[in-house]
Amino acid sequence: MKRELFFKFSLLFVFALFLQDSFAQDSPQWRLPENVKARLGKGRISEFQYSPDGTRLAVAGSTGIWLYDTATLQEIDLFTEHTDWVASLAFSPDGRTLAGGEGREYPIIRLWDVATGEHKQILTGHGDWITSLAFSPDGKTLASGSRGQTIRLWDVATGEHKWTFDEPRSWVYNIAFSPDGGTIAAGYSDGTLRLWEVATGKHKWTNGHPTAIYSIAFSPDGRTLASGSYDETIRLWNAVTGERKLTLTGHTDRVPSVAFSPDGETLASGSWDGTLRLWDVAAGKHKQIIRQPGLVYNVMFSPDGKTLASDGEEGLYLWNVATGEQQGAIMGHVSGISSVAFSPDGQTLASAKEDGAVYLWDGMTGRYKRALTGHTDRATSVAFSPDGKTLASGGSDNTVRLWDLATSAQKLTIRQTSFVGPVAFSPDGKTLASDNDNIVHLWDVMTGEHKQAFAGHTGGIQSLAFSPDGETLASGDWNGTIRLWEVATGEQKETLFAQGSTIWSLVFSPDGNTLASAGSREIRLWDTVTGEQKGTLTGHGDDVLSLAFSPDGRTLASGGGQRGARRWDYTLRLWDVTTGVSKGTLTGHTWTVTSLAFSPDGETLASGSGDGTVLLWKLPPTREHKRRFTGHTDWIWSVAYSPDGRTLATQSR
Repeated sequence: MKRELFFKFSLLFVFALFLQDSFAQDSPQWRLPENVKARLGKGRISEFQYSPDGTRLAVAGSTGIWLYDTATLQEIDLFTEHTDWVASLAFSPDGRTLAGGEGREYPIIRLWDVATGEHKQILTGHGDWITSLAFSPDGKTLASGSRGQTIRLWDVATGEHKWTFDEPRSWVYNIAFSPDGGTIAAGYSDGTLRLWEVATGKHKWTNGHPTAIYSIAFSPDGRTLASGSYDETIRLWNAVTGERKLTLTGHTDRVPSVAFSPDGETLASGSWDGTLRLWDVAAGKHKQIIRQPGLVYNVMFSPDGKTLASDGEEGLYLWNVATGEQQGAIMGHVSGISSVAFSPDGQTLASAKEDGAVYLWDGMTGRYKRALTGHTDRATSVAFSPDGKTLASGGSDNTVRLWDLATSAQKLTIRQTSFVGPVAFSPDGKTLASDNDNIVHLWDVMTGEHKQAFAGHTGGIQSLAFSPDGETLASGDWNGTIRLWEVATGEQKETLFAQGSTIWSLVFSPDGNTLASAGSREIRLWDTVTGEQKGTLTGHGDDVLSLAFSPDGRTLASGGGQRGARRWDYTLRLWDVTTGVSKGTLTGHTWTVTSLAFSPDGETLASGSGDGTVLLWKLPPTREHKRRFTGHTDWIWSVAYSPDGRTLATQSR
């Protein structure tokens, strides 16, 4: 099944042939949007395809389309004119043209010249996601299937629309031409399998599964059609009559991909149960089971039938068909990032991933450095110690892990009884705070010894913040309660009842005298000594999701969002902290403002949004932003300045 996710890229193919090694090293700088220094990761994979001669592997996803040399597994090209996730991919039979389908609101198909990397043409007409692409065997026709329930045929030479198979019943998940080009088959989300004559559009037969059909494939002789389904089975059909020949069982989760070997004797299937299975087509029996890390989304044989490729959450894997052994991998297609943080010197950026790994990247070049592995479930948060020598990570495996960044060795594992949310170092780096079952815990960073437990919250803890002097810890929960704790004694200093909704953000002023909290449509300022409310800042039309103090503490920035049925508010607002008076409203984003960061000199404010853009604002504010950074194709969860203010990191869904 295709996954919805993706971004954008491109490169120079001929030049890459001569400089593969140097290009592979510089790929974080390939075809970047204006003003972007580097990209960390290659985005999530939605689909991949071998070129007909087997020398190239195209990988499509959230960043565009990467081309790899199958002999070296090095990057050789990148197509980046895509402005949305690329969900479908197909090579023409001669290998000269590559088609990519993209877009949710504005679905289009782009055709590329593989040799030159030149963009050839755009095909438009679908009204929703393009879920599948297939060239006819003669290469003259391109078929496209859509979540909008239609299949369209296109003249590849002219780009003209030739025919539409419109069956308004459910999403088209997968389409395929028969080897002779006379038949087109489609699998639908309602479990229906339908075939038509290409020349006349005449319906041939209908059959299917009880649940969604994610993938279909014709055997090389065209006599058999295979289908993989949500119901965990694979069915083999007589392609002429529609009669079911066999049902293959063994997978324990949905089957999003099936593929025939070039000789037609073997069928490969990939499943969300983390296995690839090879089947003897004639006997309908298992030949081999290959276990892959994580879910399997797509499988495909190389043109010579000796290699099986599959993709998952980490990247793309290559397997020896004869032995079942892994013979290579293409990594770097990082997905599911949940948190990012700069080291204090700005040289390293850490990202926490949903698969449990923590990735380290060069903060200057964007090159991948190494992965810290140990979590057995999603890594939820990361934080650097003030001296930059230790990284803390929290995870859904109920552990907090401390890592020595010089050696990548795990220094300590702190085991809790439930999911770990936010983690935070004290300013002196000696104490780490984490939450567990609505309780805040303090740990000794050197020994892992438990120091304090702060109990009192009745809702999940969403945010933690140490005061600048390290003497106070603030925690905010889903119920709208903020608690201030004395770090040395573990005593609760104050309970602050705030917005009555989730505390999305807590931030101390640089002098530590004021705490700002964001939740509903209000921002509240609190005196950290007395616990009294100093002021309420109103003006946003819906939940306030992000806050940031300027370095001098005089200005507070807030970002609005839309969390319910109230009035949408995608503005940034600046507030005078002393008077509570609005200093300006900044407009430019078209969706929720999810993250804010002041530059270290306080002259610029960066804002990230659900619209996929980052805006830079000159302070004092004018009516317009001074720069817009584009390139992400989905929600931006966080923005962070490097300590010298020269680099801005942005992390996206």
